[in-house]
Amino acid sequence: MALKIRVAIAGVGNCASALVQGVYYYRNAREDDRVPGIMHVDFGGYHIGDIEFVAAFDVNKLKIGKDLSEAIFAEPN
Repeated sequence: MALKIRVAIAGVGNCASALVQGVYYYRNAREDDRVPGIMHVDFGGYHIGDIEFVAAFDVNKLKIGKDLSEAIFAEPN
């Protein structure tokens, strides 16, 4: 099993939403695929798919207690 890059997010706003959606969209990209916004699919032996979101923090009551997949779409964003 490959090592994962474990990521915690502080502030679940537009930037976090774009990051999470991009990682999940491109997680199965091949090394020779063109991925907008990412210079290299594989960097230092890590692949985009090796990124794992383990925690997210926000102060907005509409985002607290929700799964990250829901919180990234909660208002305001």
